[in-house]
Amino acid sequence: MTQSESRTHQEAVIVAAIPEAVYDLVSDITRTGEWSPVCTACWWDDEADAGRVGAWFTGRNELPDRTWETRSQVVAADRGKEFAWLVGGAFVRWGFIVEAAGAGTRLTETWEFLPEGLAMFADKYGERAADEIEDRTRQAHAGIPTTLAAIKQIAETT
Repeated sequence: MTQSESRTHQEAVIVAAIPEAVYDLVSDITRTGEWSPVCTACWWDDEADAGRVGAWFTGRNELPDRTWETRSQVVAADRGKEFAWLVGGAFVRWGFIVEAAGAGTRLTETWEFLPEGLAMFADKYGERAADEIEDRTRQAHAGIPTTLAAIKQIAETT
């Protein structure tokens, strides 16, 4: 894999709730700790911009061997359709696509490790970059179905 390539992954689940309700849930980043297996808390850097394109938020991530925070910028905020953000403003794109599906909603979580993120990992980790990128890729692939299952459960019991 070269630094200019990107890695992507997505999975979907059907949720027994209307698209606007599902969007309202997933776009409330302050609830992320309820469903994410890694991100335990998020907060808006400026409450006045909460939920809007361009808004920044901070997330606290925890794994057994480390804890860290990231800043992310909202890049899509279309109620009932899509909510997405860029970690570090350019490194990884995470998002949720919300589509009507019968009486419910198809919720798709998307993840893309962008070229700038791959280059940053090369600079930061040197010879270990490929292993670190592979580890983050495995975490995303494992975390997405866990996240979707938790969101589905929350949305369907609210």
